[in-house]
Amino acid sequence: MLQPNFPKELILLMQGIRDLGGQAFIVGGAIRDFLLNKDFPKDLDIEVFGVEISVLENLLSKTGKLSKVGKSFGVLKLKLDDREYDFSLPREEWKTGSGHRGFQVRTLTSLAYPIAALRRDFTINSIAYDPLSHQYLDPFQGKRDLERKTLQHIGTSFSEDPLRVLRAMQFSARFEFRVAPETIRLCRKLDLAELPKERIFEEFRKLLLLSEKPSTGLETARKLGVLDFFPELKKLHGIPQDPQWHPEGDVWTHTLRVLDAASTLKTGTDSKDLELMLAALCHDFGKEPTTSLVNKRWRSHSHDEMGSAQTGIFLERLTRELPLIRKVQQLVRDHLRPVQLYNDRARVRSPAIRRLALRVPIKDLVRLAHADYLGIIEVNDRQYQFPAGEWLLEEASKLSVHERPPQPFLKGRHLLELGMKQGPSMGSLLEKAFDAQINGQIRSLKEALDWAKTMLPQESL
Repeated sequence: MLQPNFPKELILLMQGIRDLGGQAFIVGGAIRDFLLNKDFPKDLDIEVFGVEISVLENLLSKTGKLSKVGKSFGVLKLKLDDREYDFSLPREEWKTGSGHRGFQVRTLTSLAYPIAALRRDFTINSIAYDPLSHQYLDPFQGKRDLERKTLQHIGTSFSEDPLRVLRAMQFSARFEFRVAPETIRLCRKLDLAELPKERIFEEFRKLLLLSEKPSTGLETARKLGVLDFFPELKKLHGIPQDPQWHPEGDVWTHTLRVLDAASTLKTGTDSKDLELMLAALCHDFGKEPTTSLVNKRWRSHSHDEMGSAQTGIFLERLTRELPLIRKVQQLVRDHLRPVQLYNDRARVRSPAIRRLALRVPIKDLVRLAHADYLGIIEVNDRQYQFPAGEWLLEEASKLSVHERPPQPFLKGRHLLELGMKQGPSMGSLLEKAFDAQINGQIRSLKEALDWAKTMLPQESL
């Protein structure tokens, strides 16, 4: 079996632990990802046996920058160059109350690795590796489950942290694994209501950013009962769509396809990609309350507006990041505009595109609308083209608003130079000038200054 390579300074530290009478193992996701032939992370988890925390602290403090924030839980964080290592002692945990803080922890350096690993969630995360002896420890047959592409919980302690249900959701998508039937049954019994929104959001973030097919995770979430806690998602299932425009099926099926399509349109910038993926997830939330049968055709009038409001409700239960929420809401609100403008392009004028660019970044909106389009069609090379998006980007580029919103030519300093006094009237005049610019009546700073001079007698000097 292939052996992973580790930085020399880490090997020296582990040799130092051995010289003190202890033993250290690389544990957790790094070993799992290595065995899956995925990128090896810079940050590693090391579990240390047979050495007390004070002795370990003394050793690590001589090597790099040491953080002792988690010392009471038997965890020390070491930063070396651009890498961070979590050194932890084996410990026992037991539930004492509700929430993720309702635990008691006791470090036991004499624990055997199989006993210490009982607190881990899935067998695939319980594999340890000793880089000094080049041996794997696999007490729960995690390598077998990696080969079987199966998520299998380890023991009854799994149910002590309901977050593990959401970890199953995102792992199933990232690795395209199935969840073992007995693990599904256990997950369906757990209550997510006690989880802080920050922890929930982090699992959704991993699902959306780290998986090529996030639809797999959402289907897993449905099987695990997760959607019971997110009615906006659950209600998408079974909502009909007009087969002429949506031959793929109901809104749930369409949303899954849009998510997977959006995943292929990521830019590599996490902040932008998260906005895109959340908007793809939420873009049709408005169809549940607006869908009705009109003249034997399914219609969802104003679902974009309704969806924006529903998106806000959904995301505010997941995160306190209000700027992110507002950006996603606006993407949802305008997700139909690229196609609408394209279909009416013979009559569309520059002001409509400028005003759209004021509300939402054009490139981001085109990516979302493109994903929405790909969620409808049966994809082949020809259909991957998105004429509406290409047209809108070209028109926005002509107006220099394809990468950022229009910037006002006229600013307060220009009015001061013309002799205008500061005050409410200055703000009012600047608004009028910018509105005229958006409407195409002002096309340069010179025209803006000429316009301002004609307006100054009517304003406060």
